[in-house]
Amino acid sequence: MFKSITLLVVLCFSLSFANATEKQILKQKEVMTVAQSGLMYKARMDTGAVNSSLHAVDLEIIGGAAKKMKHNIGKMIEFTTENEQGEQKRLQAEILKTSTVRNSQGIETRYMVKLEIGFSDALKMVHVNLRDRSHMNYKLLIGRNFLKNDYIVDISGKKIDNIIGPIAKLNIKQASLMFKTRIDTGAGQNSLHAVNMRIEEEDKSDMKNNIGKMVTFTTENEKGNAVDIRTKIYGKTLIRNAQGSEIRYRVRLSVGELGQEYLVDVNLTDRSEMGHKLLIGRNWLQDSYMVDVSKESLSQI
Repeated sequence: MFKSITLLVVLCFSLSFANATEKQILKQKEVMTVAQSGLMYKARMDTGAVNSSLHAVDLEIIGGAAKKMKHNIGKMIEFTTENEQGEQKRLQAEILKTSTVRNSQGIETRYMVKLEIGFSDALKMVHVNLRDRSHMNYKLLIGRNFLKNDYIVDISGKKIDNIIGPIAKLNIKQASLMFKTRIDTGAGQNSLHAVNMRIEEEDKSDMKNNIGKMVTFTTENEKGNAVDIRTKIYGKTLIRNAQGSEIRYRVRLSVGELGQEYLVDVNLTDRSEMGHKLLIGRNWLQDSYMVDVSKESLSQI
């Protein structure tokens, strides 16, 4: 009986992996298009984003704009988009809804339209947020709504066997705490919720003078379990996102599936308003996991 159960588990895993590998594997950056524009973009695959996002400026509501963004839903919007080569195109689309995007620095409301994006021979009609991405390296960001069911993201380009979903149950060894973690290929580094930071002999005027010092901070998982961690500050990192930029302290912690943690750099920031208190970026995924956003991982969290 035990052998039969074991064989069934192995068979199910093998079939699951076979089905996953039937999907097209994408690198962290791909050359993609927005069909209506005819432009080619250097696009970033972002498993942390629900919807895709396109650089759009000079937005104009055809027929006149209402004062409140939500009252413009159903109207046509005209905007200018531009790729990394500076090529521009004026486009029109119907406003389907407004979407609120939240990150550690605040919230922003954007118009959402439906556009055909993807590869010239494999386009998908998906919801796309319009926003000014002039200060971002990538003018087209590909979210989970495009990737789901058809693609796996391999940031290392090595076609690794281990596949992880968009959310994972991960442990921080120094805290003995499990987190319902967001897996985000759009983020270069990991980020952990940290408040009440106490730095020994802190220089409050210059962050770089605190590198090498010991810091104690409080972290908390999604269940409200809080612990203090004491560790060394290894550096500081400039984080740039939709709302601007922020400098954070960087520490090294052992992060991973229970019993399989490994040491990795982690940025510390207040994620009180975020749904996930631990965010995993490319520096943890590199050489270890490919990401399949269709994978319903860890329903037991």
